[in-house]
Amino acid sequence: MPVGVFQPSNQIRLTNVSLVRMKKGKKRFEIACYKNKVLEYRNKIETDLSNVLQIENVFLNVSKGQVAPKADLEKAFGKKPIEDIITDILENGELQVGEKERNAELERTKNEVIDIVAGKLVDPKTKRVYTTGMIEKALDQLSSQAAAQQSEKEGATENDTKAKELPKWTGIVTTKSSKSQALFAMKALIAHQPIPVARMQMKLRVTCPTSVLKQALKNAPKGQADGEDKASGTVKDAILAFMEKVESQDVMGAEWEAVGFVEPGSFKGLNEFIESQTKGRGNVEVLEMAVGADD
Repeated sequence: MPVGVFQPSNQIRLTNVSLVRMKKGKKRFEIACYKNKVLEYRNKIETDLSNVLQIENVFLNVSKGQVAPKADLEKAFGKKPIEDIITDILENGELQVGEKERNAELERTKNEVIDIVAGKLVDPKTKRVYTTGMIEKALDQLSSQAAAQQSEKEGATENDTKAKELPKWTGIVTTKSSKSQALFAMKALIAHQPIPVARMQMKLRVTCPTSVLKQALKNAPKGQADGEDKASGTVKDAILAFMEKVESQDVMGAEWEAVGFVEPGSFKGLNEFIESQTKGRGNVEVLEMAVGADD
């Protein structure tokens, strides 16, 4: 967008924009974007920055047309190209939208988060999934508890200190992805148990040649239980580390078999690990798709 004829060269006035702001150090930086394009860019729908930005520059204040001086940018971001700074702000900054748009986006994100959580948690006793309404009420209860704890400033006991170490759910925001918020919401629900919940799990049977089991690992596999590389030592150690609970183990001739429970997110990693370590001689069989973890 060209600079206005009667405006100073460091002032550019824009209208009908969506702003993305980032506070870095003691300065607040802004970029001017087209409406709806920021979310498309963050969701990888739009990849061309020229379609997202109204102007490829960084401002201290878009409404006043105050372009950020080079010295301020270097102090906050280092000697990065302006394109890299813009990308940083666009990806990590706070999107400023109108109240109506903000509420609509918040509602969409909330529904997505609750749908994800409801699809991954079960009652550990009945093995049944909860309705989205039950999950929403449980999360509301956690956010109310977090707000109450925040307001308590005196009389903290040892138990209070331990409680503060648990994940605190404070509600849905639009600045984080639905998936990341859903994962944190599940951790909070499992930690606090406002209703009895456990991660939905898959019951699997794993078979592997006994000749492979004692082989040493060079690198711990990815995608194990809790998302951590907990395995060390042998192939057998790694397989068992994928499992939240081992129901049985047995050796039949030259083949070892284990039946246990894994979280759905660990299945792919376990399957790929078995395939690579056994060169196709091992197998992962799904016995039950959706079961709850036992107490």
